[in-house]
Amino acid sequence: QDDILSLRNKALLETFYSTGMRISEVVGLNIKDMDFISGTVKVLGKGKKERLVPIGEQSLLSIWLDLAAREGITELLLNISHHEEQVRDALRARSGPPHVELLVEPEPLGSAATLVNNRAFVAQDESFWILYADNLTDAPLRQMAAFHDRHDGVLTMGLFHTPTPSSCGIVQLDDNGRVLEFEEKPVRPRGDLANAGVYIARSSLFDLMPPSPGTPFDLGYHVLPRLIGRMYGHVVGSFLMDIGTPASLERATQQWATRTRRPV
Repeated sequence: QDDILSLRNKALLETFYSTGMRISEVVGLNIKDMDFISGTVKVLGKGKKERLVPIGEQSLLSIWLDLAAREGITELLLNISHHEEQVRDALRARSGPPHVELLVEPEPLGSAATLVNNRAFVAQDESFWILYADNLTDAPLRQMAAFHDRHDGVLTMGLFHTPTPSSCGIVQLDDNGRVLEFEEKPVRPRGDLANAGVYIARSSLFDLMPPSPGTPFDLGYHVLPRLIGRMYGHVVGSFLMDIGTPASLERATQQWATRTRRPV
């Protein structure tokens, strides 16, 4: 019986993390709502609206951890504000790299404040990654790190071409990849080259931020604009989609399943 309960709990947890469904929706699932041929589940959401959700794929957390391991990242500080026990269960069920230290912020401090408050985690590193996990990607991070090593800027920002520039941070580059302009969520965007939420920064980044920042203190709004001329952009050139809304998560999940997989 314990084995059956363990399998059930693992299935519930994986469904929760791989679909973006609400806890109440996962708990309310019925086997008759599952279509194992098409790989979808019928979900009755808020306002009794029905939608089809793909199932049977890896959770986003698992995808990011696999990517980190493949790209040579051995240690991660994972910042969360919700579902602590579910995340801990998922980490305990995983074996192999990277080693993950969990940081729980009941009230989010803002991305830049979190960086400053946890600078000791990267104190021994000349450069370190900053990864926003509300993206779905298989980005070749080693290529981006190699580009970072070829310049002396404070930070390298991963970039992608977005179909919705008004919802992203948009950049303009010179011929060497130096960022000449950066605007967060512009009303009148001048291009479609967008911040991918994937960065590699040098330790000198901390010299440009207050030692005890107030909140909210955000990387996109309060720090990156100060780095104009001192940071570089690198087009990821791989699958990358924002999943910050239920609609974008659904689109990304569908495209992820049929993406062109790059060689490992």
